[in-house]
Amino acid sequence: MADRQLEALLQENRTFAPSKEFAKNAHVRSAAQCAPKNRLKFWETFAKELTWTKKWTKVLDWTLPFAKWFVGGRTNMSANCIDRHLATARRNKAAILWEGEPGEERTLTYQQLHREVCRFANGLTSLGVRKGDRVTLYMPMIPELAIAMLACARIGAPHSVIFGGFSADSLRDRINDCQSKLLVTADGGYRRGTVVPLKKIADEALEATATIEKVVVVKRLPGAEAAMKGGRDLWWHDLVKDQPGDCPAEPMDSEDMLYLLYTSGTTGKPKGIVHTTGGYMTGVYATTKWVFDLKETDIYWCTADIGWVTGHSYVVYGPLLNGATVLMYEGAPDFPGKDRFWSLIEKYKATILYTAPTAIRAFMKWGEDLPKKHDLSSLRLLGSVGEPINPEAWMWYHRVIGGGRCPIVDTWWQTETGHMMITPLPGVTKTKPGSACQAFPGVEIDVVNEKGESVDAGLLVIKSPWPGMLRGIYGDPERYRQTYWSKFPKWYFAGDGAKRDKQGYLWLLGRVDDVLKVSGHRLSTMEIESALVDHHSVAEAAVIGKHHEIKENAVVAFVSLRAGSTGNPELLKELKEHVVKKIGSLARPDDIYFTAELPKTRSGKIMRRLLRDIAEGRAVGDTTTLADANVVKSLKDQYEDKEA
Repeated sequence: MADRQLEALLQENRTFAPSKEFAKNAHVRSAAQCAPKNRLKFWETFAKELTWTKKWTKVLDWTLPFAKWFVGGRTNMSANCIDRHLATARRNKAAILWEGEPGEERTLTYQQLHREVCRFANGLTSLGVRKGDRVTLYMPMIPELAIAMLACARIGAPHSVIFGGFSADSLRDRINDCQSKLLVTADGGYRRGTVVPLKKIADEALEATATIEKVVVVKRLPGAEAAMKGGRDLWWHDLVKDQPGDCPAEPMDSEDMLYLLYTSGTTGKPKGIVHTTGGYMTGVYATTKWVFDLKETDIYWCTADIGWVTGHSYVVYGPLLNGATVLMYEGAPDFPGKDRFWSLIEKYKATILYTAPTAIRAFMKWGEDLPKKHDLSSLRLLGSVGEPINPEAWMWYHRVIGGGRCPIVDTWWQTETGHMMITPLPGVTKTKPGSACQAFPGVEIDVVNEKGESVDAGLLVIKSPWPGMLRGIYGDPERYRQTYWSKFPKWYFAGDGAKRDKQGYLWLLGRVDDVLKVSGHRLSTMEIESALVDHHSVAEAAVIGKHHEIKENAVVAFVSLRAGSTGNPELLKELKEHVVKKIGSLARPDDIYFTAELPKTRSGKIMRRLLRDIAEGRAVGDTTTLADANVVKSLKDQYEDKEA
């Protein structure tokens, strides 16, 4: 990765310091706070801010590759998210502000959230769910999903949230892998004005499962009828109506499993990532507090679906641990209009927005007029998550959405890491567009070559344990070793490439398998995408490699244009030359395809795997998680027409 082509991304010399006013009032105001002398004491300080029924005897027990944090400590995540706030003024503070896609509104204060969580926890117990039993949650973005998670945590039953866009086969495989005892779902949910038939999909999945004893169904669709199986299925509202509004929180060992989360895009046997209680709780609490600089008056909105790890850590657990008011929205960003997000920010006076680069690039494509129609002056901090953000999108986000006044926290982390690992701290960090900046305090990151030697461009590794780290792959410790610890036996290998500039800033280059070898030179797909998006006509770009007999890989780009731009041979030639100018002739795309949309999951992640299937002429893989499966069909038809 030391080739000169990678230098193009790093010619970004613009820096943005926090304003004096922001820095003055931030939780982190000095560089000294960012460089703790003792890593374990740093994390222990945050753990002490939380509630424990029994104190730990040792901060870290590390027997590579298995870590135990806060050894011997006992606590409960649900109690920390809710109960510890009830003796304060937060008791009557809004915990969740929810809006459904059709426009319904609900508000739950911390006191009301406590009552609903306890009622459902008692309901689970009445159905025979006990500490250690796995509970699968297959639900839309409604308050009951957060309530169910917190209720499971309260009684010590690990939850497994399955994203509501997954197919019956995917749901079945995940239920069978962790042998769930109970399923919680809804009769349906809304997406772009249509109903997602969750109960129907769940029924299909359950035809081939053996462990599910009961199914609890939330009534989400007014007037609709759902097929209910006698003796197995029951309505949520019937289950909780006579349950007490208080439920003792089960004392959990720090290393007891809190939840399982299956990584997306899994082929073959599902890969269940295990997260435990004490360390994960401490990690998400600390990162939420410092990275978002949370204040008592903030209205915080992370747009992620709870079916992904971002939703676990930064919609539910992290914000509620900090006593925040969380905005939760059920539907798509473009329904009923492409300004829905800006309408919600204006309506609820959101102060913090945490969203994905793919969403930001879509907003760019839709134009500046839409956000300008709305008052976004309440925003004080912006965040980015999910994949590297190109400098052009960063600048648009900063200028159009943040009004040039909001610090941007561009964060890198994974399902496996549990919480943020690389990020700016908004009160002290001078940010650079496109860079995630530096490791969070207490996290040890390096960039190394294949020999494990520190280099400026190479492979991203984590060199010491961190509190929120995965504790394994459910039921398969050997797979855990092989997947994450075999390449560098002493370090966790993240699977991503990265570059470190002269100031020590880190630039994430995407998955290592998204690095193309062209005529003996290694090119980052993210870098080529950034060069394309840098062109004034381009809103989004996805780059993949196609097998080439001479060059090994041909560069193929799929490009979505901004409003007012038209795909034509002149623009195609111009874009190829633009990439050459930004990077070099080796990076010139062999083919560029113009498309109205790129294939994305409902969480906004571009599915490059499907683009590779199209380019290589293979059968297209699973499309059940896509926001719009018709996008793939359209691209496939276009590609085949050109090839013909």
